[in-house]
Parts: sequence; structure tokens; C-alpha cells
Amino acid sequence: MIYHSYVHSIITDGIILGGNLPLNNVIFKAQKRIIRTMTKSSSKDSCRHLFKQLGILPLHSQYTFSVLLFVVKNKEIFTTNQEIHSGNTRSVTNLHLPLCNLTLFQKGAFYSGIKLFNQLPQKIKYLANETKLFKPALKRFLISHSFYSVEEYFEHSYS
Repeated sequence: MIYHSYVHSIITDGIILGGNLPLNNVIFKAQKRIIRTMTKSSSKDSCRHLFKQLGILPLHSQYTFSVLLFVVKNKEIFTTNQEIHSGNTRSVTNLHLPLCNLTLFQKGAFYSGIKLFNQLPQKIKYLANETKLFKPALKRFLISHSFYSVEEYFEHSYS
């Protein structure tokens, strides 16, 4: 059990540190090949429904999951819009996105985490103070949509 959680921690932290790199597409293709092999599917079959059926997060969804858990577990290092602005707006529960022109910072877990968190549906955002409720709700959401890219996550309609 200790070994399993140690390996899981390395994989999760590695995904966060690796970010959204182009090499991830090679890993993602390998992940899809493995899923097809596990399910004895054709190489031409889409894996999206297979990920959902097996309850496995595609690589980019796993990245999103890991970064959002990082944000929720480290809430104290983030600033909410409520702390910056006194008005009661729709985005009061969002995290404040700092101004930054440095691409390296923008691609890091801190900045990306804010953007990913702010894009979450409200019902999941409200669970952010209850990690035990947030984690399974987030995982269900990501599995049900099976995002193949971070861009797809941002383009998803949350209405």
C-alpha cells in the first residue's frame, strides 16, 4: 500500500511538473494503444467511450485532475476575486489570475491551476473547501467528459 501511494504520488507530481508538453501527445497515443489492447478494440476505434467505460482518465484529463487537486490542497497560496474586489459578481468564487507576461510562469501549475479552476462548473467549485467531496466529484466530471486536451476542457460549454 505504501509503495502504491508512493508510485501514484510520483506519477501525479510528474504530470504536474511536465505540464502540457508536446511530448505528452506521444504518451497519450501510447495510452490509447494500451486501452485498445486491454479492450481488444480495433486500432481505428475511438477510445473516448472506452476511457469512460473503464473509468480511466485520458492523460490530459489526468493532468487537469492533478493540477486542480494541487490548487485545492494549497488554497492558502491563492487569492480569490472576493479578496481583491468588494462587489458581488458572478466570478466572486473564481481565483484571481495575476498579471504576468512570462510564458514559463503561465505554463506552470500555479497559473494553469487558476485558469483550470476558474473554468470548473460552479457545483464543483463550491466543493473546493471539502477535499473529500471535491476529489470524487471532479473525477466523475472529468471521466464523463473524457477530455483529450486542455484546450478541449476550456472549450467545453458549462451552461
